[in-house]
Amino acid sequence: MTEYETARAGKISEALRRVASDEGIDAERLRGLVSEGRVVLTGMARKHSRIIGIGEGLKTKVNANIGTSPDHADPEVELEKMRVAVSAGADAIMDLSTGGDVPAIRKRILDECAVPVGTVPIYEAIVGVTRQGREIADCNVDEFFGAVERQAREGVDFMTIHCGLVKRLADTVAGTRTAGVVSRGGCFLLQWIAKNHRENPYYEYYDRLLDIAHEYDVALSLGDGLRPGAIADSTDGAQIGELMVIGSLVERARRRGVAVFVEGPGHVPINEIPANMLLQKKLCAGAPFYVLGPLVTDVAPGYDHITAAIGGAVAAWHGADFLCYVTPAEHLGLPTVQDVHDGVMGARIAAHAGDIGKGLAGAADWDRKVSAARAGLDWEKALDASIDPPKAKKMFDRSPRGGEELCTMCGEFCAIRGSRRSRE
Repeated sequence: MTEYETARAGKISEALRRVASDEGIDAERLRGLVSEGRVVLTGMARKHSRIIGIGEGLKTKVNANIGTSPDHADPEVELEKMRVAVSAGADAIMDLSTGGDVPAIRKRILDECAVPVGTVPIYEAIVGVTRQGREIADCNVDEFFGAVERQAREGVDFMTIHCGLVKRLADTVAGTRTAGVVSRGGCFLLQWIAKNHRENPYYEYYDRLLDIAHEYDVALSLGDGLRPGAIADSTDGAQIGELMVIGSLVERARRRGVAVFVEGPGHVPINEIPANMLLQKKLCAGAPFYVLGPLVTDVAPGYDHITAAIGGAVAAWHGADFLCYVTPAEHLGLPTVQDVHDGVMGARIAAHAGDIGKGLAGAADWDRKVSAARAGLDWEKALDASIDPPKAKKMFDRSPRGGEELCTMCGEFCAIRGSRRSRE
C-alpha cells in the first residue's frame, strides 16, 4: 500500500506523523490533505533520507538540480554540489546527469544524499541509446520504461515524466514560438514523436508507468515538456494544452493510488504568474505545483537566480508548493559549486517570502526573531538567525568598527540607536 493509499484508508503512517511534526500541523489534517492528493510525501525510499511534504498548507519547498554533462562528467564535483545544496537548505535534489557513468553517479547520490532525490529517467534512456550509435528516435518503449523501473528499484523518491506532451500538441508547437521547446526531456520526446509519427509512449502506456510507480511508491512529477522558455511564449496554447492533458493524468494516477505533483513554467511575466498558479490548481484538482522559477524576464544572464527568485516569491504567494532553484549560470553553462549555493539561497528567500505572503502559520516568526535582535543591536543573535549566517557575518566583519556595537553603514548616526535613545 502506498503512502497515498494509506492516508485514503484513514491511517496515519509514521512518515506522515514525522512530516506533521516537522511542519507544525495536525496529523489528521495532514492525512486529509494527502488523501485528497493536495499534499505529496516523498523521501521514504531510503532510511537515511529526510521525509518531506509538498503541497497545500505546508512550507514551500526548494529543489536543487545537479548532474554531469557530456562535457563535464566529474562525479566528485556533482557530489560536492549536492553537499553544498543540502547544507544551504535545499529540501530535495534532482540528479540530471547525462555524462559519464550515469547509473554509478546516481547510486552515489542515493547512498549519500540526506534529502529526497528525484530524476528524469528519459535522460538515462536516451544516453544509453545514443552511446550505442543509434538515434534518439530509435529508443523503444521498453527502453523508455526500463529506465523508469531501474531507477524506482534503486530508491529514487520522485521522477519527472513528460506524459502530457501528446502528439497533437507536438505536431502544432513547431515554428509557433520564439524559443521553441526548451525542456530537454520534452525535446527528446518531440524528436521521437516527429520521426516515428507515434504517440508519446509515456502517455500511450501511462498505465504501465502507474504500475511501476505504485509498486515502488514513487511520486510522479508530471513534467511540462512544453513550458515556455521565453517571456513571449508564456501562457500560450501549447503550455495550457499540455496542462489540460496533465490534469486528466492526475485523476488517473489518484485512482491507481499513485501520488503526483505537477510541473510548471518556466519564463512568465510577473503579471501572469497569479493566473498561471490558479489555472494549474483548477485544471489539476489541487495537485501540488512545482515551478522552475519562474523567471520574470529574459534579459539577465548571470543574474537569473535573481529573476527566478522574484518570480518564485510571487508564485509561492499565489499557490506554488515547490520551487526549483535557478542558478546564476542558467542559460550559460553548468553551474559551479558557488552557483549552486547562490541558487539555493535565492530560491529559499523566495519560498519564505511566499509563505509570509500566503499567511502560512508561523512563517513570519523567523522574521520577528531577526528583527528583535537587530532592534536590540544584538548582532550575534541577528546574524545567527539569518538565512545565511556565514555570509552575513563575513560582510559584517569586513570593516573594523573600533569595538562599537554599530555597523559601518551609519556609525554614530545609527537610526536604531537614535530611536532607542529617543524612547529612553
